[in-house]
Amino acid sequence: MTMRIGMRAGLAGAVLVGLVACGGPSTPATPVAPPTEVAAVKTPPPVYPIELACQSVGGTTTLKVVVGTDGKPGQIQVVSGSGNAQLDEQAQKAVESWQFKAATRAGQAVPTTIQVPVSFNPPQPKPDECFAVEERLRRGG
Repeated sequence: MTMRIGMRAGLAGAVLVGLVACGGPSTPATPVAPPTEVAAVKTPPPVYPIELACQSVGGTTTLKVVVGTDGKPGQIQVVSGSGNAQLDEQAQKAVESWQFKAATRAGQAVPTTIQVPVSFNPPQPKPDECFAVEERLRRGG
């Protein structure tokens, strides 16, 4: 029993000497908040033009997005297009309205650049609206 107490005291003394030798803080250290990553909060889907959906035109637009400290998208840039300019434009418009929880470092919000894929998948089976759209396209209007 005495040996254990002596060892603990010896270890505590070594730690204390180590702190003094290193110039340890005189006040307890404040814990630093762990970093967090960007998190999507509100991401409504883009408008999928019915004419393109009915013609089975789809694809994925990948966007480079700078999420600000307020969680709002700032700069938005197309990294790779879907193959259709209208879909790329709709992807950008949708992401402009998205809301995120900003990333943090040491408890402070920081701007972060992320890549966001926005996919347009033609509906299967085609919605009933497609019959009217196809008829209008056949007539040239």
